Amino acid sequence: MHWFDAHLDLAYLAENGRDMHAELDDCRGRYQPAAVTLPSMIKGRVTRCLGTVFTEAIDPTNADSESGPFTYPFEDADAAYRAGMRQLLLYLAWRDAGLIARIPLRGQPEETSEAPIRLGVLVECADPITSPDELDQWVDLGVVAIGMAWWHQSRYAGGNGTDHHKPGNGLTDLGRELVKRMDELGVVHDLSHLSQRAVDELLEATDTVVMASHSNCRALMGDPDSKPNQRHLSDETIKEITSRGGVIGLNLLGDFITPGLKKGQRASITDCVRHIEHVCEIAGSRDHIGLGSDMDGGFGADGLPEGINTPSDLTRITDALSAKEWPDEDIAKFTHANWERYWRGE
Repeated sequence: MHWFDAHLDLAYLAENGRDMHAELDDCRGRYQPAAVTLPSMIKGRVTRCLGTVFTEAIDPTNADSESGPFTYPFEDADAAYRAGMRQLLLYLAWRDAGLIARIPLRGQPEETSEAPIRLGVLVECADPITSPDELDQWVDLGVVAIGMAWWHQSRYAGGNGTDHHKPGNGLTDLGRELVKRMDELGVVHDLSHLSQRAVDELLEATDTVVMASHSNCRALMGDPDSKPNQRHLSDETIKEITSRGGVIGLNLLGDFITPGLKKGQRASITDCVRHIEHVCEIAGSRDHIGLGSDMDGGFGADGLPEGINTPSDLTRITDALSAKEWPDEDIAKFTHANWERYWRGE
């Protein structure tokens, strides 16, 4: 068994002080206890992943807004470029060192490599791409997928933290230009952090196969119209992604799995399975669900479901699927085969 994890903030963690070459007990940095370093991925047989370039606009109205090398003033495209490019160049350094090999654009052949991990770069918030005409440069450096916004509004689209009822929080004119250029180059659209309005407008603007790298099911998380639950996928969006042949990655942040968790509580493996099977029920098959763990993506291992503290513990989920009488072939679809088929362009 091996894993394809469609969402890991590896470069972001490195920028926040984590030694990604160390064992978990010695890696230091933010979001402790740690779950992810390169050695822990290798031990857990995470052989393929999408590693993010994660950046965030500083919120001038929020005194508690984060600052750091991954942040930039809103609408300062040059500052966003510098923040994103630093992370992208880190992945290139790992590649040059033989630690990772490149996952190509969807449908393109993989390069031959003995590296233990294959990685494609997912830009999480497109602001670092100063203009759609610049996208070619990012693709040449390894970008294979883009989510146009994160929580906040970007220059391209509204994020899931914006008011999705407002017309201005869908795609911007610049965002529509980026959609066209992404489609021309074969870059995958990631819906995970878009506002519902941006999701709907994106799906109208493109007929390509899309994905949600790390999203769960809104129908299982309480009030479907609440602002926090815009982070999850509506049944209609799940149906559209899967009917196009896309894949959805299960997000392992506990608060995105089990609603109403209290401080110190961890989500249940049973609820992980509920989200997995809900996607499969809407899709009408087990061909469109995978993993997008988001391990340590702003939280530590204690934010993961019960019993999962490292990639080696992901077998807790497969054991639960086996107990639900999933055959080995379908379990393999969840662990790696669906994402691998998707990336081959099949």
